[in-house]
Amino acid sequence: MRAHLALGSNLGDRLANLQGALDGLAATEGIEVVAWSSVYETDPVGGPVQDDYLNAVVEVDTTLTPHELLAVCGRLERAAHRVRLERWGPRTLDVDVLLAGDLVVATDDLEVPHPRMWERTFVLAPLHDVAPDLVTVPDGGWTGVRRAPVALHLPG
Repeated sequence: MRAHLALGSNLGDRLANLQGALDGLAATEGIEVVAWSSVYETDPVGGPVQDDYLNAVVEVDTTLTPHELLAVCGRLERAAHRVRLERWGPRTLDVDVLLAGDLVVATDDLEVPHPRMWERTFVLAPLHDVAPDLVTVPDGGWTGVRRAPVALHLPG
């Protein structure tokens, strides 16, 4: 199954947090990283006043179920010492399941496709990088999203 995961960080070494997530995905049995987007710097949306985010999207082929992918996301967030104090608050790492093939999931702990992804330019711009057939660039381009002068890479 082809799946897409969103990565975000605005605390600590933001790029290292995203890179750690990419490395962790690549090292997970049942996941093959297919592509990853450019890194984007974005304004925070909602929540308290906080620093800007670095965001990216990773495209994977996986034999895992959406809930197993969610468990991997949680493991990666814990490895980055994420603390959940308030909704939309600052975080060392956020990893969300955006899409899992053509599956639709609606449970208390997971909704796929991600319910707010189509409203968030910080998701759509990097998703367009890896899956341009899924996302149309708006007239005038993306607002509130800047391509960062840094990049993610797979080890080796």
